[in-house]
Amino acid sequence: MLRALLASSLLAVAGCATMPSDRPVPNIYVTRHLHTPEGVPNAQLTEEGRAAAVRLADWLAKDPPATILVSETDRARDTAAPTAARYKAAVLVYDPKDTPALVEQVLATKGTVLVVGHSNTVPDIVAGVGGERPGPLVHKDFGDIWHISGPARTTARHRLP
Repeated sequence: MLRALLASSLLAVAGCATMPSDRPVPNIYVTRHLHTPEGVPNAQLTEEGRAAAVRLADWLAKDPPATILVSETDRARDTAAPTAARYKAAVLVYDPKDTPALVEQVLATKGTVLVVGHSNTVPDIVAGVGGERPGPLVHKDFGDIWHISGPARTTARHRLP
């Protein structure tokens, strides 16, 4: 009798471990701010960067974000601006030095989320939300978008046209 009770308890515990979570999993897009001049501290987006920001909004048309998280930099805000305006998305500022808090905020958000990061934060953000960690980014790496989706946290890397 005790063995049967123990066996059924172990099966119940194992079953719980494989059941999907009741917590909805947000659809997450992570990108680096768009084009800036190299070697310029606190750089603004270039003309190419502003044009790419409009293309980002176009690219997100099939799954527009309800929430956009940006650092306090103008280049991150300007990257998000066309998308926020077009889809009336809430824009929230995060501290790029506190990736764990950002990840917690992203995972608690309902609906589609866009995070605009920086070359030194994007890999940690993607990995933190459960995606496959990208390699280090260099200055010329503009226009990549990581899409992390579903309970399995499937990661796809896209490039703006």
